[in-house]
Order: sequence, then C-alpha cells, then structure tokens
Amino acid sequence: SFWTMTNEALCIQWQDQVVEDDRLSTERKCLADEEDKHWRVALQLEEATMKADKRKKNHSKHLAIPMRPRPFTTNDEVLVSDFAMCKLDKGQYVELYYWTNHGLDNAAVNYSTRDNDSLVPSTGEDGSTVWISSASSKPAAGVIADCNLSPADFNQAIPRIVAAFKDHNWAPERVLMLAQFWGAIVLHHYWNSHDPLAQCTILLFQEEEWHAWHSTITSSKGAWDILIIDKAALMCTFNRVYHSSLVRPDNLASDSQVRTAVYDMQPSLTIVSTYVP
Repeated sequence: SFWTMTNEALCIQWQDQVVEDDRLSTERKCLADEEDKHWRVALQLEEATMKADKRKKNHSKHLAIPMRPRPFTTNDEVLVSDFAMCKLDKGQYVELYYWTNHGLDNAAVNYSTRDNDSLVPSTGEDGSTVWISSASSKPAAGVIADCNLSPADFNQAIPRIVAAFKDHNWAPERVLMLAQFWGAIVLHHYWNSHDPLAQCTILLFQEEEWHAWHSTITSSKGAWDILIIDKAALMCTFNRVYHSSLVRPDNLASDSQVRTAVYDMQPSLTIVSTYVP
C-alpha cells in the first residue's frame, strides 16, 4: 500500500541520517582530538621554552654535578680576565699580556664575588644588538702591548694561550698554525740576538703580524699561513725600528708606526746599530 511504501522510505531515510550523524560526530571528535593534541603540544613547548629561559638566567643553579670524588687540582689552573676570554670565544685578537704572570695576577686581584649578572649592550657579528656581562666588556687596566713584553713574559703566555685556544674549541689547524708561528719567532736569530734593535723588531713584528692575520680572517681576501715568516715585512719592521732609534724618544710622539714604549724598555736604542737583518 501507499502507507507502507512511504513508511519504508522514511525508515531508510532515517537510517541514512543516523549513519551521517554518526559520521559527522566521529569527524568532529577527530577534529577536537587533533585540536586538543596541538594545544597540548603548544603548551608543552611554551613550558619548555620558559624552563629553558629560567635555566639560562640561573645557569649555575641547574648545572649537573657528577657523583665523583673531588678532582685533583694543580697550580696550573689559572683565572684569566673575562674580557680576554670573551675575545677568545669570538675568535678575535687578544693581547698575550692576559696570560702572563702579571696579567693573571691582575685578573685575580680584580676578581670579586659580586653579582656578575649585570648586562651591557654590545654589537654582534651580524650587526645586531646583543647583551653581554659587564665584566667581559672592559679590558684590564695597564695592558702591555705584545711588542713591549719581556722574553720571559712572552714565554709564560704562549703555552697558556695555546691551551686556552684548545679549551675554547678553536679549529685544530688554526691552533697548530699559531703555535708553530710563535715557535718560529723564538727560534729566529733575532730573538737571541745581542742587538737590542733585533730583539725589539721580532717582538713588534710578532704583534703586528698576528693582529693583521686576525683582521684579515673575515675579509674578502682571507688570512694566510702565518707560520711563513715574511722576510720583506720583517725587514721593513727592522728599518722602522732602526730609523726611529736615530731619533730622540721624546720626539717620537707623532710617529704612529713604532711604539714609543720600545724606547722605555731599551734605552740603548739610541746607539746606531750596525746589525744587518
């Protein structure tokens, strides 16, 4: 009959609607579960970021302490200036003075247990503003230029700064190159010469060569193998020191090429030298 046919059609329509409702309900539940999952992941990421920020601000509080006996310590452990270590971390030129006995004593005297969390703005390598500790932004007072170091101070500093290079993950080939460069400096006949001009020349050459080498690392031309002693540059340095020795030290204030402190260190430089490099 017509009623039966209509009823069966409505039943089929109702069953189709039930199936569709179940499908939509399941789909909505899946979407809700997925949204909840994303929300939980975002929340966990936010919490992890907040914890990481707190750990950075209170680094020493969260350092892991290994379960071991107290390690053996020696007098070889030294306290170096924060300023020098910051330079070393960046791979920049830093004076050897900081690794001499005088430089280490200066760092130990000026070290204090006051709060070192104070920060000052600085310019990063990419030109952006970065915040660094105030202690690492100030050079030590009374820093002695490399060319004015005594041979004893020079020999004290070299092993220490080479070890510092290694501790701060400098490229092994760069560390080896600098170590061999300084080895070549102390083995050069200028180093043990009786002529004070030669002694001052080799120290001034070492400082200028190392400084120039560092300055060209990031340039378009790049650096060079500093181990190879440039005889022409060494001759020019000798000539500058020699000609400056012919002038009274108090008249050298306008000479920006040669350190006037060389004359304070070697008063005998006013004697005309016959040494040939």
